[in-house]
Amino acid sequence: MQDEERIIAPEEVAVEAGFDLSLRPKTLNEFIGQPKIKENLSIFLDAAKGRNEPCEHVLLYGPPGLGKTTLAHVIAKEMNANIKVTSGPALERIGDLAAILSNLEDGDILFIDEIHRMNRTIEEVLYPAMEDYALDIVIGKGPTARILRLDLKKFTLVGATTRVSLLSSPLRDRFGSILHLDFYGLDEMTSIVSRTADILHTPVGDIEAKLIAARSRSTPRIANRLLKRVRDFAQVRGNGILDAGTVTAALNGLEIDPLGLDENDRRILRTLIEKFSGGPVGLTTLSAATNEDMATLEDVVEPFLLQQGLLNRTPRGRVATELAYSHLKYPFNTHI
Repeated sequence: MQDEERIIAPEEVAVEAGFDLSLRPKTLNEFIGQPKIKENLSIFLDAAKGRNEPCEHVLLYGPPGLGKTTLAHVIAKEMNANIKVTSGPALERIGDLAAILSNLEDGDILFIDEIHRMNRTIEEVLYPAMEDYALDIVIGKGPTARILRLDLKKFTLVGATTRVSLLSSPLRDRFGSILHLDFYGLDEMTSIVSRTADILHTPVGDIEAKLIAARSRSTPRIANRLLKRVRDFAQVRGNGILDAGTVTAALNGLEIDPLGLDENDRRILRTLIEKFSGGPVGLTTLSAATNEDMATLEDVVEPFLLQQGLLNRTPRGRVATELAYSHLKYPFNTHI
């Protein structure tokens, strides 16, 4: 029977608790979207079960909110394995990781979220653990120091990251499967909204589900959050029914426009157009001008704006596209 143990700092617990775990798909069949990943994982996991072995280590990467954590739990469920959850920033000392690894049982899943934020010294403990299922412990100091190797049970490491480029090559190469999660299509997002609405016992029609899906930035986590806020709006300001008018009014009240941009997205594009004539402008300069953290710009804001064709990355910096000018109702600067 699958069991989950969380080995993370209090702040990570709070973040995880904020997301309703009951909304997560439990199996690959329940998971909507990412068809190629599902197909590859199905083959990969079935083969491991056929050999009666733990599956190889898996690295999941992509923008936030696309289902990396959910897929880690799905892998555990499909393998009928216990899953232990931690994160890169929570592993502050070598002893933290050593204690977790030495307590894993055969077939257990160790999920490390934000694995790119793990300290490089701690990361080196993972190399023999992933390759040889062994833990190398240094005993003593100086000339008398020696290495004691402890055998570990065979486990599967599932790592998740939004910044795969920040992982060192030695760590990246030790994963047997590296899977990239991409943004979801409108039909997939609509199905996700409908599924979540069923779980929340909130009736929603196809048209209304599509309205929410269209403004969800192609991201399931955002779709689930918007559905809950629309449900609140309908309960307090409406008659409790999620009809098209109520859904549209709620989304407009949240300042989510028809393309899924929120006020922060529009502010960044307006800054790019008004202060820098549409660009090109470097990320550092744009971050300073908008008072927005560089990592947030690069990991959260930019991927969606790029996908929507509102922003371009060039060797000289970020550039607002003609579509961005049109969407924000600015005359297009043909001299960019």
